[in-house]
Amino acid sequence: MTATPAVLITGASTGIGAVYADRFARRGHDLVLVARNRTRLDDVAVRLRDETGVKIDILQADLTNLEEIAAVETRLREDRRIGVLINNAGGSIGGSFVAQNTGDIAQLVALNAAAVARLASAVAPRLAEAGEGAIVNISSVVGLAPELGMAVYGATKAFVTFLSQGLSLELGPKGVYVQAVLPGATRTEIWDQTGVDVNTLPAVMEVADLVDAALIGFDRREPVTIPPLYDAGQWDAYQGLRQAMLPGFAQALPAERYRAAD
Repeated sequence: MTATPAVLITGASTGIGAVYADRFARRGHDLVLVARNRTRLDDVAVRLRDETGVKIDILQADLTNLEEIAAVETRLREDRRIGVLINNAGGSIGGSFVAQNTGDIAQLVALNAAAVARLASAVAPRLAEAGEGAIVNISSVVGLAPELGMAVYGATKAFVTFLSQGLSLELGPKGVYVQAVLPGATRTEIWDQTGVDVNTLPAVMEVADLVDAALIGFDRREPVTIPPLYDAGQWDAYQGLRQAMLPGFAQALPAERYRAAD
């Protein structure tokens, strides 16, 4: 791996992925940009090549298509220049769970959860062998908040956060940094997929602010970065309470409240 590794970014044609591309290009990293929309990818690549001079490769791929995601996995396994993966591609669907189409649900799980795990799996062994590199997974605060009513989307993002934390524990000692980024409401095109007018939301973060904050967490090597959370102590307390329960999970008998009364 080079001293300034190349960065592969999924969902790089717009929104969060396009801003990540901009920021890493300005840091001097070559890029591999992945998305479905070739025209938009070309626009991003042309602009950043002109403005920064970095090398940019394009991989047009639908990450829910098995053949196309396999091509991205191959690139991650074989291109030793790539030292950073930004797992950003994702989507959402509108409506309540009972109103959502089963096929749409399956596609959402494939994109938001399965693709994230597959791409991380493709690159992790090589990074661990090299003893360096980073995997950044874009999750969401919705994965911590079932009260928001986005059951499937939130479940996929809870998966991404958990996967990231598990990989951090496994890969961190081997020199590989893993970061979960949990945005709140952010001004991206994902709202068009749900039929929600983003301008009706009470507080929406701009994409550039979100990515710049996430990169500060990246530079600090935070395992979990939550840009909209002002009180970091709340996350620390949440983690502390969760970890305090761990000994209670290893019991030979059910808790007293679950035993039949005499």
